[in-house]
Amino acid sequence: MSRKGIIIAGPTSVGKTSLSVALAQELGGEIVSADSMQIYKDMNIGTAKVTKEEMQGIPHHLIDIVEPDKSFSVSDYKSLAETSIDDIFSRNKVPIIAGGTGLYFDSILFDMRFNDASPNTKYREELNEILETKGKDVLYSLLLEKNPIAAEKIHPNNIKRIIRALEVSHEERLFNPYSNLDKNKGKWNFDIYILSLDREILYNRINQRVDLMLENGLLDEVLLLKSRGYTTDMQSMKGIGYRQLIDYLDGNISFEEAIDLIKRDSRRYAKRQITWFKKYDSGIWLDTLTNSSSSMIEQIKNNYYQLK
Repeated sequence: MSRKGIIIAGPTSVGKTSLSVALAQELGGEIVSADSMQIYKDMNIGTAKVTKEEMQGIPHHLIDIVEPDKSFSVSDYKSLAETSIDDIFSRNKVPIIAGGTGLYFDSILFDMRFNDASPNTKYREELNEILETKGKDVLYSLLLEKNPIAAEKIHPNNIKRIIRALEVSHEERLFNPYSNLDKNKGKWNFDIYILSLDREILYNRINQRVDLMLENGLLDEVLLLKSRGYTTDMQSMKGIGYRQLIDYLDGNISFEEAIDLIKRDSRRYAKRQITWFKKYDSGIWLDTLTNSSSSMIEQIKNNYYQLK
């Protein structure tokens, strides 16, 4: 069987979960999650983690694999994802990588190195000059542009971590130029599909999802995690929904402010996801409003068998 898989990417709340499960049923596939929050155990509501019912019997990989107090890098993801993909191929199944974490997709698609990053004196001097002349907000904006996943986990005032994250991203790009992203340099061939939706409709969906999370017990979930000693110093608890509610529980903001921030930050994250996926020149964009699930599956199936 040809070592070819499928990627289903897109912003939060666009409908990736249901489509990927239906597609897996059609193709005899298994799903490898590409979500930097669904890796954590006991963080279910705030991460919109796929439920057993939603899985409909389809095996899912790289979900619930890390304790919330443990760190987890893109390098860790790459290693585990490659093992899962090889395993799926070995059983003549189709790996379907589904999620919204751009760096996770990049680690699979391209020949990226993660252990070669070392301090770069010249680049650090450039960053310090930006800090001195333009301020920390510009520096943080640069990190949002270069590595939005890292930016989500770093406070805008933590200059030391911002600079280090920019250094790491810079070193990775030196070894792995992003100028030919349409050329697959990874171990496998993937058809890439990016789900999209009218921005206003998407933002409304995001707001509604946050409300539903609260109805389903998000605050209780955060209370439980906090009672176990988890704090926003940990990578997991910097996730959208968790850090804002911890701020509320710590008395820093009101409950209403926390909810508004969750919605706002979720919308901003969706915007950054869309920007990230635009660099995939070989990606096929599918509007989930104008295309039915069945029509999208049919298109993906036809391409898969024709191009394999």
